[in-house]
Amino acid sequence: MMRLLTGSDSEPFFPFLPIKIVAFGPTVLAEGSHSSLPKAVDDGSDDDVRHVSWVHAWTVGDDGIISQVREYFNTSVTVTRVATTTSSSSLHCLSQPLWESTVSEESVPGLVLAI
Repeated sequence: MMRLLTGSDSEPFFPFLPIKIVAFGPTVLAEGSHSSLPKAVDDGSDDDVRHVSWVHAWTVGDDGIISQVREYFNTSVTVTRVATTTSSSSLHCLSQPLWESTVSEESVPGLVLAI
């Protein structure tokens, strides 16, 4: 993404068209994908198609200003709410899965985004 934003990418057009947008409190998630053919190879076969899935996570303040942006390419993202509880001198961490990305069609690395 940095090459695209700085203009050093030879393929400057990458449409960010979200398929899904969800919000959990101040965290807003947008998920989408894009398929394209590499410039140098275009023989019409499916082997040449480059599929990119992406997830953006924005933190939005009470004033509506985005204070943080996280971007994940070709990564399966699971959002989990994490809470702690205490009972009789012991601390427990509870996690509840809230959302999981779905657009990746391939085996990709995964990560957990704790909110």
